[in-house]
This record gives sequence, structure tokens and C-alpha cells, in this order.
Amino acid sequence: MNSSEFRNKMKTMKDDYDDIKIPQELEMTIKRVVEDFKKEEMRNNKMKKNIKNVMVTAAAVAIVFTGAVNISPAFAESMTDIPVIGNIVRVINLNQYKYDEGTYNADLQTPIIEGLEDTDLQKSLNSKYIQENRMLFEQFEKEVAQMEEFSEGGHLGIDTGFEIKTDNEQILSIGRYVVNTVGSSSTTFRYDTVDKKNDIIITLPSLFKDEKYTEVISSNIKEQMKKQMKEDENKAYWLARETEIMGDEGFEKIDKDQQFYINEDSKLVISFDKYEVAPGYMGVIEFVIPTEKIQEILAGNLYIR
Repeated sequence: MNSSEFRNKMKTMKDDYDDIKIPQELEMTIKRVVEDFKKEEMRNNKMKKNIKNVMVTAAAVAIVFTGAVNISPAFAESMTDIPVIGNIVRVINLNQYKYDEGTYNADLQTPIIEGLEDTDLQKSLNSKYIQENRMLFEQFEKEVAQMEEFSEGGHLGIDTGFEIKTDNEQILSIGRYVVNTVGSSSTTFRYDTVDKKNDIIITLPSLFKDEKYTEVISSNIKEQMKKQMKEDENKAYWLARETEIMGDEGFEKIDKDQQFYINEDSKLVISFDKYEVAPGYMGVIEFVIPTEKIQEILAGNLYIR
């Protein structure tokens, strides 16, 4: 399978993922939170000494952790009976599906979030993660059956898992990846970034005043691409209308709902799947967007600083 076919397969997978029903995202609520933060920040300047004392006391008694534990579904269910102390948020690794038959292999690991104050949001996220892997495994089984029926042979594999990109007092950013193997492999990433204090999902549009962010961020990404290629001959990106090979199919602009997360340094990170903007050997690609480049269009600095 050539790179063009893999890019088409990756796009199909992306469309399938986007079709999965997810919780309604509260962009207006986020903007309200940002405005409240600005007002609260002014009040907090007058209370720094008291807050410092409270933080020292809290640090002495708080128990906060994020773990990834391989457990059975029965054990995962029993975890719900463990008392929660304070605002503890845990991410448990539920090894939900496993298949190993000759050249057909599947290992699908599902993240399960516990400890969010908004139990409806928590349940909705967990349901989405379980549904994603169930759909992927069912599709895998169908493809195995087809290959067996027509005696095509070959190798078919799928692996899913997750990475905790950020876990601090304010934010939990969790990325779920899917690796499909048919001769070569393709990789897709999907992210959820949760404001743990306000129990809301942060969306890319909600971070900005208007839709100009797609143009501003895309322009910066192109600059980074060109700079990287100039400094490293081993790096290559597909830029629209700048290569005879790609023509108009190269990267022009991010999607309004482009995959992203907020890192531990409170910086916006834009993510591209394997084959999305570069050859397969480049893998999954990320660009950290300098805050000064987007400061004027940010809705506030509660999340991005």
C-alpha cells in the first residue's frame, strides 16, 4: 500500500472518529469562566498572603495522583467503591479487548476517568472512550473475517492506548491513539482537554475571540515547517502549492476543530496524524504555538499563557 492510499485510509479513519457522538461542548461556559477568572485574578492580588498560607496547608494534607493501572473490568467496577478524598482525578487503564491469532493482532486499551466532580461529564467521556474501542474492535473482527473468507492472508493489527499530556491543578489533557497495521502502519490521535476546576471540556474555538485563529495558527505552523526543513534535511512537510508533487493537496490551513492539547507549560500544541501533513516516516507531528503569536486573539489567559 503506497503513501497516498495510507493517507486516504487515515482520512477515512478520521471521518469515522468524528462521526462518534460526543458530549455537547460548552464553549459559552468556557468564555464565561475566562471572564470570571479575570475578575477573580484582581481579587486574588489582594489575598496573596492568605492564599499562600492556605496552599501550604493544603499541600500538607492533599492526596492527588494520576495513575495508569492494568486492571480487569471487575476490578475497575470495584474501584468506584473507594472513597474519594478531595478533588482526586485518576485515569485507569482498562485493557478491554485483546486478540492474538497468528498474523491477526489487536490490543485495545481504554482510559477510564474517575474523580471529576461533574459525574455526568465523567460518565459521558468514559462512554465515548468505551464506544470508540468497541467500534474499532468490531471493525477489526469484520476485516479478519473477510481476509479469512477470501484467503488473502497477510498481517492485520490494531493497537490503541492513551497518553496523559498534562495533569495539573487546572487541566487534564488526555490523548488517545490508534495504530492500524496493514503492511505499514498509520497512527491517529484524538485529545480531550478538561478544565478540572470547572468540569468542562475545552475546545479549540472556545480559546479564541473569533475564527481568525485558524489563519494565525496556520501561518505560524508554516513558518515552523519551513524553518525545520531548512535546518534539517531529514524533515519534510507537504505544503500546498509549494511542491510539484503535492500541489493543492498539501497543508494549507488547520481545521476549526484541529486536534490539540495544552501542555504543562500552558502552551497550545497543535497535533497532526501520521501522513496528514508529512510522509509516514515523520510519524505523528506536533507544533507548539508561541503564546505571543496568538495573544491578541486569545479569549483570555486562563489556560494559555
